[in-house]
Amino acid sequence: MSVYTPVSEQTLSDFLTNYAIGELVNLTGISDGIENTNYFVETTQGQYVLTLFETLDAAELPFFLDLMAHLNEHQVPSAHPIADNNQHYLKTLCNKPAALVQRLSGKSLTHPNNQQCAALGQALGHAHVVISDFKGQRENQRGPHWWQQTSQRLLPHLTDEQKLLLQDELAFQAKHRNDNLPRGVIHADLFRDNALFDGNTLTGIIDFYYACNDVLLYDVAVTVNDWCSNADGSLDDERCQHFLRAYQKERSLSDEEKADWPLMLRAAALRFWLSRLQDKHFPREGEMTHIKDPTVFEAILRDRRKNTANIS
Repeated sequence: MSVYTPVSEQTLSDFLTNYAIGELVNLTGISDGIENTNYFVETTQGQYVLTLFETLDAAELPFFLDLMAHLNEHQVPSAHPIADNNQHYLKTLCNKPAALVQRLSGKSLTHPNNQQCAALGQALGHAHVVISDFKGQRENQRGPHWWQQTSQRLLPHLTDEQKLLLQDELAFQAKHRNDNLPRGVIHADLFRDNALFDGNTLTGIIDFYYACNDVLLYDVAVTVNDWCSNADGSLDDERCQHFLRAYQKERSLSDEEKADWPLMLRAAALRFWLSRLQDKHFPREGEMTHIKDPTVFEAILRDRRKNTANIS
């Protein structure tokens, strides 16, 4: 989340007349995250998050908003979109597609413990089960084709050692496809800043705007790489096993998924190393922006290539 498009209080007050949620009390920009403009909005009737979509086309957005509603209505802790007076989730503000969603209680974590990892694992497993009857379809925009395109753009900016790492991992991943693994709609970006906790209780999963149809195990790997990694990039096995055991209380992993777990951890690490390198070397302008350190995922990728993780 970031702020690229400034919104004045008067503009938002006018916008809120389309909703039955009271009058504006406070408007605060959110600097965390990368892709969209986000504000905390307080009205006389409640608290919300306003998102202005900077890169996604309006035609793409019903997928995400309907997904959020579906998950919330199937007891996955998440924020439900707010419908306007005409029962529409999607609006236009400052010439950008925009939506309001519930603001959830709790805060994101910096150092999750075993119980918090387990709570998130169980919620993700439940999400993967209830998503089976969601009808939306969206291709992964940050999949292998994007890896190749982005790598070509980045190579001139990398050290020789980084170039060798990137090219070798791309070659490895190209030899391994996972068409036989279970697929469905995934969050694809379930990092620590995209989940809120009150103590050890998960109050909500947020920011579904990378969601897409892909391999379910990939979603697990993306999440574990962030939630269960140590500062040096190594995998914290205890946190990881708490997460995976809780996940499998909701959805059991197949033998094929367990066998492909090391490969999927590498794929997830590669994707986020590339995206952070892209944000570093080709930053977007914004009023408030937050660029994450790519060396974190370079270290994770190097560890996953060297140390094979297993699912018990």
